[in-house]
Amino acid sequence: MKKLVLSLALTASFAAAPAFAQSAPAANPQAVAATKAMLDAMEIRKNMVGMYAEMQKTLPAMMRQQVVAIIQADASLNADQKKEAAEKFETKLPGLTQAISKIFSDQALIDEMIQEIVALYANNYTVDEIKQLTAFYQSPVGRKMSALMPKLAGESMLIGQRVMNPRIGKLMQDVMQEVQKP
Repeated sequence: MKKLVLSLALTASFAAAPAFAQSAPAANPQAVAATKAMLDAMEIRKNMVGMYAEMQKTLPAMMRQQVVAIIQADASLNADQKKEAAEKFETKLPGLTQAISKIFSDQALIDEMIQEIVALYANNYTVDEIKQLTAFYQSPVGRKMSALMPKLAGESMLIGQRVMNPRIGKLMQDVMQEVQKP
């Protein structure tokens, strides 16, 4: 069971990696105002809700795949114990999925993300560049990009899973084997 908890923690750490980022320094107030206007033009709040919805669709499968790989790599478990551990995880997955859904549905999360994104853009673009980006997002192709962003983000996550999971799974198996050595 400890290994199951460890695997859940590892899985959650990949999903929460941005949480370890440092807060951005104070930005130019004009750049902040311009960035807020740009994010409004991007319909960022609506797109974040859509992206989080797409993430919620893929996370259970990703977590299942990673946990099952860890269980299967656990040399200390026999076949019956591996089956039992996988079944036990399956009983926990709906609650875990519901907890993640609650996190992604929290408007405070979106507010905090937007606040951090404002600082990110305001500290990396000039006011003029932000205004140019805003003009783009107000154009027909910019509107199309904004409208497609949740779908593209979801599909990109699936691509990322398909490409990354075998590598991450192998790494996690190696770590678990190393941890289990006497």
